[in-house]
Amino acid sequence: MNWISEFVRPKIRTLLGRKEAPDNLWHQCPKCQQMIFHRELEAGKKVCPHCGHHMRASAADRLNWTFDEGSFTRIDLPKVVADPLKFRDQKKYVDRLREARESTKHEDALMVAHGTISGHKAVVAAMDFDFMAGSMGAAVGEGLVAAAKLAVLQAAPLIVYAASGGARMQEGAISLMQMPRTTIAAMMVKEAGLPFITVLTDPTTGGVTASFAMLGDIQISEPNALIGFAGARVIEQTVREKLPEGFQRAEYLLAHGMIDMVVKRGELTATLGKIIDLLTANHKAAA
Repeated sequence: MNWISEFVRPKIRTLLGRKEAPDNLWHQCPKCQQMIFHRELEAGKKVCPHCGHHMRASAADRLNWTFDEGSFTRIDLPKVVADPLKFRDQKKYVDRLREARESTKHEDALMVAHGTISGHKAVVAAMDFDFMAGSMGAAVGEGLVAAAKLAVLQAAPLIVYAASGGARMQEGAISLMQMPRTTIAAMMVKEAGLPFITVLTDPTTGGVTASFAMLGDIQISEPNALIGFAGARVIEQTVREKLPEGFQRAEYLLAHGMIDMVVKRGELTATLGKIIDLLTANHKAAA
């Protein structure tokens, strides 16, 4: 017996009269399988109140949670050629793009905004895994370059939320070219003497991990995030050894010096504010 459909929904419908109850009032935690009321889940920034599992979040959520309330402005990102290779597998690439845009209401897998974090100026770029698995094509590369230029122009730190399955195969070598381009974007910020901070979320893999995601002056991760280049099964088959428990998870990488800290989502904004304050102290003193 499903107690949600057989008991909870009829009760809600009774309370609301004849109105149909929305189907998305309750969400099931993918880890502990507990049911969570949608308002409780949103108030907790999509962290399960039962087991602490950090569910995946959209780029829009990241911006709303990170900036001071009402303080940020999104920027329009450069337009790129939609289908440079006229690629088709089971579907045309242009059809996949259209479906992703309709479902996410975004142009591509990256959003960029500027505003304040704990009163400090900042530029934030957030990847959206719901848009074609956060894959990095020309649009993401152009967006990160634009974010870096804006950070340098505003003399503000650049914070990037990484969430990706890797390069976008439908753009072939063009997608691979975004690895050096995003690396150069990170270097632009660093050479200007500004903090470049990366927040690795679940999952951060492939060419994104092999480029800008691991170049942060400070590298933060959410708990239990999957971080790596190739998949664990591929690695096991290559090295022909059993991988350690928790391999490629945030806590394992922290223990082995690959990232600087693991921070719960509810504490992340305050942590970013403190880091920006510390890393920009010399600039304030010079001014």
